[in-house]
Amino acid sequence: MSTSRLSLALDQGLVSVPETGEIVVFRPRADADLSALPKERLRIVQGFRPDHDAWVRRGYTVSTDAPEGFAAALVMVPRAKDEARALIAEALAPGGPVIVDGQKTDGIDSLLKEVRRRDAEVSEAYSKAHGKTFRIDAAPGTFADWLRPPAGPVSGGWVTAPGLFSADGPDEASIALGKVLPSDMKGRVADLGAGWGYLAFQILEREKVSSCTLIEAEHAAIEAARRNVRDDRAEFVWGDARSYTPERRFDAVVSNPPFHTTRAADPALGAAFIDSAARILAPHGTFWMVANRHLPYEAPLRAAFHDVTELSAPEGSGPFKLFAAKRPSRAQGRDKLS
Repeated sequence: MSTSRLSLALDQGLVSVPETGEIVVFRPRADADLSALPKERLRIVQGFRPDHDAWVRRGYTVSTDAPEGFAAALVMVPRAKDEARALIAEALAPGGPVIVDGQKTDGIDSLLKEVRRRDAEVSEAYSKAHGKTFRIDAAPGTFADWLRPPAGPVSGGWVTAPGLFSADGPDEASIALGKVLPSDMKGRVADLGAGWGYLAFQILEREKVSSCTLIEAEHAAIEAARRNVRDDRAEFVWGDARSYTPERRFDAVVSNPPFHTTRAADPALGAAFIDSAARILAPHGTFWMVANRHLPYEAPLRAAFHDVTELSAPEGSGPFKLFAAKRPSRAQGRDKLS
């Protein structure tokens, strides 16, 4: 796995960091092992709230953005290639060495080939556990064209950023769900896994909606949502939708839940969103959800709600299934909210 590969590469001197100065670690997942690096010199840069909070609990210095200058960096390759390139460019900007570590499933081989074609000194790659670790030394600016542009408009004028889900514009599933939401939706609404705000924008088109709370774990996404959803009724929460607890239940909950954090599908992630929706929904409320047709969400829905209806998908909306779920179960202490 990635952690043992990184530790071995450092222990064997195949890659190295300077003996002094701050080391910035970009996007380490919660289960990463950084024990081969000096903890007192590390700055974790992580915008995904569950991983961010896990590093805070371990006593590390954590932020959502990198400091202006640092001696060296480690990039833990994410699954989005544009984001991986941007992180490498950002890590190299101060001019110090950068260690890159990633899995084959996250594109580390093609990334290494691209790096070797640049005007940079690249170490021999250390291969283990279906991944690679290598070091880059390059003059500042060598990878400037890889830098991530500021969050800005894409198709339709929406503000997104590289690496976010559906970064090129609204995804078909969210569009389909937006079309089936009732025109008379009212009261307090929550958007679980709100992304950069497309569904929340559709929700707030309903005049009877008194508020819409966007809950999103990715910091860059919730910041983009603030620019897309300019409505006084919107509330933005950078947090994990699976554990989010409001002061009061919602009259409606809407979600196009994620189904993976790596390249492998994980239906349990969507099931956790379903359970959270049932926990925060008022007894009279409705949970509106869209999912890819192959994902097995019927059983989790029926375990969390007494009344589950599959809706007719809008014409031409793609291979999705849409649900309206009512009468949330009050098992597992769900009735503790007001």
